[in-house]
Amino acid sequence: PLDMRMDPGYGQSAAQWLASAASDEIARVLFRYGEERHARRIARAIVEQRALAPLLETADLVRVVEQAVPRRERNKHKATRTFQAIRIFINAELEQLELFLNHCLEWLAPGGRLAVISFHSLEDRMVKRFMRNKASGDKVPAHVPVRDEQLNRKMRILSRAIRASEEEVAANPRARSAVLRVAEKL
Repeated sequence: PLDMRMDPGYGQSAAQWLASAASDEIARVLFRYGEERHARRIARAIVEQRALAPLLETADLVRVVEQAVPRRERNKHKATRTFQAIRIFINAELEQLELFLNHCLEWLAPGGRLAVISFHSLEDRMVKRFMRNKASGDKVPAHVPVRDEQLNRKMRILSRAIRASEEEVAANPRARSAVLRVAEKL
């Protein structure tokens, strides 16, 4: 079934949303959350298809996307970005990540480590900015003399972004897009 909810008892399924959403809304979701270049074309194809028959199975949506979009990168299926976008939207994943990041320092003890694995650029961008902002401390104009300890830094970044090795990706293809970032609470 075309559901995509993390909690099947909460909110509407992907099939329900796709059955009622306007073409513009679908295109906006695909572009914003999937960074899909062909968002409008896919959205129009979805609306046209659902007028003929409802999209109830994942295979139904895959067929629509495959027909609407020219061939993609070698290692990525054409529908990957579409499914990602709809899943992120249905589950409010970026809003949940933001909520977590806003509260995680309350839950960590000094010296505690925050390790976050993200699987796409939208998540990774949020995590990277959060860690960088907490590690840089208060914003002070360049000409103001301030000692380092007065900047009120909250975290220390422990390493650069860590990506899966070629061996890991060969053993676990889902690790292809994974990025691990680690920081320590000060």
